[in-house]
Amino acid sequence: MPRLIKLSNPKKTRSSNTPIHRHIVSGLLVGLFVALSVFLFPSFLSFIIQDTKSDAIVKPFPISVNPHTQLIVENPEADLYFQSETAFQTDTRSRTSDFFGQIATAISSIPGYSLLGSAGIRFVTVYPGFRQEEVVRAFDRVLSWDKKTEQSFIETFDNTKNSVSEGKFIPGTYVIEGSPSVDEIHAMIQSRFEETIADRYSAETENIVPLHQALTIASMLERETNSPEEMRIISGIIWNRLWNNMPLQIDATLQYAKSTANKGKGGQWWPKVVPNDKYIKSPYNTYANKGLPPAPISNPSIAAVVAAINPKQTDCVFYFHDKKGIFYCTPTYEEHVALLKKYYGQGK
Repeated sequence: MPRLIKLSNPKKTRSSNTPIHRHIVSGLLVGLFVALSVFLFPSFLSFIIQDTKSDAIVKPFPISVNPHTQLIVENPEADLYFQSETAFQTDTRSRTSDFFGQIATAISSIPGYSLLGSAGIRFVTVYPGFRQEEVVRAFDRVLSWDKKTEQSFIETFDNTKNSVSEGKFIPGTYVIEGSPSVDEIHAMIQSRFEETIADRYSAETENIVPLHQALTIASMLERETNSPEEMRIISGIIWNRLWNNMPLQIDATLQYAKSTANKGKGGQWWPKVVPNDKYIKSPYNTYANKGLPPAPISNPSIAAVVAAINPKQTDCVFYFHDKKGIFYCTPTYEEHVALLKKYYGQGK
């Protein structure tokens, strides 16, 4: 009966070791690729973000409203402006800018990122509707400021000519290289404001609606809705209320007044509004005071600024969102209350 004899095969033994070497080499190559990616990707991302910024079309903002004549004459250029992705290319409301901005922010938030070779490039994203304190926090998370530096940062802006407490920090992703001083950060943010807002706000527009007023209205629009289309309708409602000598009754202003009074207790800079908040003693309380608040309540996007001076014609003076976020507006208080009862079961 034949026997099966297992013979050693030196060649086979040597060849069985070859994959081990290949795995080692492959592992080293993968590790090298990952290391290079970690090192170079922030630079690549920085280039993309800055290139997106430089490609933005710089055109004067259109304007459709005239407070002097109390008329809104809808401007076709405004409609085209809102339909154009490039018009808001530097804005976090732009899909392109928002996508890369989120990636950049996520990278900067990785634990130990500051120890990597790419730490010379970091990213700070300021989102639409942030208060000044939230902006400071965004920079602090990335740059690890102490209290003294934070205060210096705020004071630098407060001492700027024609400065306002809010509205000067343009939402978007900021590329931070090296270890810049507070003055250098200030110059970068001021430059972004000049390029994206001030340079596009013509002298003619300034004579019709001063930029300070536009920023103030835009700051409220930013807190009231995420939709540029709704921003334009609410802008029309705000102008209607102003011209009818009605209080604006913007809940976001109560949030601003409330959190300012309690200094953002618990980190809540936009606390829930309750009925008693309507009696808060503050110049920002638009339930108790008629007209615009004295200054912006947040830092608005480019879209909100353009919506502030390009409202939609509407006979509405009341509005609200239902529990599903659907927007409703009405010309009379009776209709407003009827809709509130229908969707919320009570008046407001």
